[in-house]
Amino acid sequence: MPVPPPDSNALLAVAEGYRLGHSTADAESFQPAVAGLLASWDAVEALYSDLAPQAPERPWQRPDDAANPYGAWYVTTELTGAPEGPLAGRTIAIKDNITVAGLPMMNGSKTVEGFIPTRDATVVTRALAAGATVSGKAVCEDLCFSGGSHTSRTGPVRNPWDQTRSTGGSSSGNAALVAAGLVDLAIGGDQGGSVRMPAAFSGIVGHKPTHGLVPYTGAFPIEQTIDHLGPMTRTVADAALLLGVLAGRDGHDPRQPTQLDVPDYLAAIGESAEGLRVGVVTEGFGHQNSEPGVDQTVRAAVDTLRGAGLTAEEVSIPWHLHGARIWDVIATEGAAAQMVDANGYGMNWPGLYDPELIEHYGNQWRAAPHEFSQTVQLVLLAAGYARERGRNKYYAMARNLAPVLRAAYDEALARFDVLVLPTVPMTATVIPGPDAPREEVLARGLEMIANTCPTDVTGHPACSVPAGLSGGLPVGMMIVGKMFDDATVLRVAHAYERAVDGFPAPPGVGATAGQRV
Repeated sequence: MPVPPPDSNALLAVAEGYRLGHSTADAESFQPAVAGLLASWDAVEALYSDLAPQAPERPWQRPDDAANPYGAWYVTTELTGAPEGPLAGRTIAIKDNITVAGLPMMNGSKTVEGFIPTRDATVVTRALAAGATVSGKAVCEDLCFSGGSHTSRTGPVRNPWDQTRSTGGSSSGNAALVAAGLVDLAIGGDQGGSVRMPAAFSGIVGHKPTHGLVPYTGAFPIEQTIDHLGPMTRTVADAALLLGVLAGRDGHDPRQPTQLDVPDYLAAIGESAEGLRVGVVTEGFGHQNSEPGVDQTVRAAVDTLRGAGLTAEEVSIPWHLHGARIWDVIATEGAAAQMVDANGYGMNWPGLYDPELIEHYGNQWRAAPHEFSQTVQLVLLAAGYARERGRNKYYAMARNLAPVLRAAYDEALARFDVLVLPTVPMTATVIPGPDAPREEVLARGLEMIANTCPTDVTGHPACSVPAGLSGGLPVGMMIVGKMFDDATVLRVAHAYERAVDGFPAPPGVGATAGQRV
């Protein structure tokens, strides 16, 4: 609708917000010029309306409890892609922060509920073009800001290994669906570990690609310098296959480099990994909240890699312990500025925006800001306090430290082909109850990110694979590689999978569930 011309009282309110010190006479003097300038807003809206896509009619349903045993589906559907292609005959779940045109999108949050996208995200378009069948939108955590699976407004997502426990987040629904064999593949998002943490808790493969390798176009942003999308699968081969479909420039995402070559990841993992050098990151073990069983399981997995012909030795990266602190500032101040204040997308970057989502979410969160989850409220409180006192200087400091952190990993990667460490320091935790105190809700959402979030800041590729079980629950081993050398990361992951003769499935789930047979 047209922007109504402001009267002098409206301009006085704006002037007061900027502390311009205007009088009524000033407002009356500015009013004609402002009204004349705003005519361009109306012209842009008219031009955009002629080009804006319309949401297609696509069937979907909200499954009942019997059809949704883990609380992992937001909506289900059956969108068939091309009749032929590398993903033909494979089913795929899409994390509900990623747009699928014509299907509801909630992003786990009351503040987004009711939105119907008009465009498919690039990764959805590519999956369908490769022959996949989209089976539905998987539940994710509220605005994707939780490493646990208890913050979505639809309710907790339960782990197929033990339904009292978390799947991890924020790609929580994906993890449960893939682990239980209810879909073959899933596409998740990762800003602090949200592909890899649920992969570790749920005993599946989760690959965070190099920053910019997979276009983020059409996914709800948190902070564009740490936004990633990536595959979640039962096998490394499926992760390599799906990554090959998703990767490459789309021309709409400024997170991507101008030149980007995409190798054949599936072919790459078929090459022998014998002789590759593995650096075992000392600082990845022995955190204050590390479970001894997790550290022991990952070190045993390193021994398995040695038995498969790779070399492995300890490497110290002291800056790894600074990574979470740097991420805290970027993800807190950056998310408050972009994800909340600027309605998800922000400004000042030449990408493809979603004006309808910006307006819907911007209106909805301002109408009921108390609907934000406890983890998002923590972000707003900390960011608001720090930004009022630092005027974003701390964010600027953290971004200036990001290249130093990246260089610390690069220095180690100059001596090793990959780095290895536990994905998360513990096994899946018990889901907080509906009346759990705030302290417990916050702890279960944020306590596991120390090893994963640094590579969201640096952009290095990182893949979590099941390293074994501790106390009957999955343990994740994270493999980190050189920038845009995702192929070597997956090659090492595949060598490990072959060495252990495949990854275990949850009790009651067939060993081949979710895999092509």
